Amino acid sequence: MSEITNFRGEAVPASPTNGIDDAVDELIRNVGERVRKARELKGLPRRVVSDMSGVSLRYLAQLEAGEGNISIGLLKRVAVALDYRIEWLVGDEDPWASEVLHVADVFRSAPAATKRKVLDTLNPHPPEKLRANRVCLVGLRGAGKSTLGALVGDELGVPFVELNVEIEEHSGMPVNEILAMYGQEGYRRLEAQAVDRVISTYDQLILAVAGGIVAEPDTYKTLLSRFHTIWIKAEPEEHMARVRAQGDTRPMAGNPEAMDHLRSILNSREALYEQALEELNTSGRELSESRDELLALLKDRNFLGRETN
Repeated sequence: MSEITNFRGEAVPASPTNGIDDAVDELIRNVGERVRKARELKGLPRRVVSDMSGVSLRYLAQLEAGEGNISIGLLKRVAVALDYRIEWLVGDEDPWASEVLHVADVFRSAPAATKRKVLDTLNPHPPEKLRANRVCLVGLRGAGKSTLGALVGDELGVPFVELNVEIEEHSGMPVNEILAMYGQEGYRRLEAQAVDRVISTYDQLILAVAGGIVAEPDTYKTLLSRFHTIWIKAEPEEHMARVRAQGDTRPMAGNPEAMDHLRSILNSREALYEQALEELNTSGRELSESRDELLALLKDRNFLGRETN
């Protein structure tokens, strides 16, 4: 039997488990490197992946450094957040040596015109057809999604739907009761079902969704593929002021660090909100100005069909 050296420098017989331990250590290092590379290829900050997966920033940092012996359940959460198959992260072969991921990597760095040609070739249903004349307004609470959506919908004669209202009407209880009874996971499940109902019911509408929906990879992917998405954005101070102007003092109640927390949420979700097709900044603008800008954007991009122009 071969020998190894212990911590005192003494030669001792090698244990049969030494090879297994080395293999385990190598797997942990490989998984960490693959998670880090997948995150960087997606252009996602670690904080965003933490929010999307529910895995703490500290745990993610340990994982990427090859020091985190992560459970299968948590690794699955990270894989879903990164939109990668879990087997790509733990397999013996380097996933980035595979043809599929090589093509995906090239696609991500290709010019927009090239991407459109590739998608048109590979997808029998072009994105415009899948999105029909549906518009989805995303963004943090207080940006103006509901107010603008209702105004523009009324102006154009297009249905306006708030997803939380749809959830409440279908479930028969307010969102806060849903959260208290079923938790965040139960609410997100009802949220995904509500998105599917909206898609099957409407070919033309303006939809406003809760700010955190972008942190649910599958649901957000559905929104991006089946709606013309617009990020309604504002500065943190305006978000907070508008929420308080609506009579909701909860953001500040007993929380002197509320503004810092709000900025942190905006920073962590920025890369996700930027995946929307268009942006509309409502900061420093009168409501009528933002309404006119949204109307012009919808007309220029023909998101709602020619009959509304």
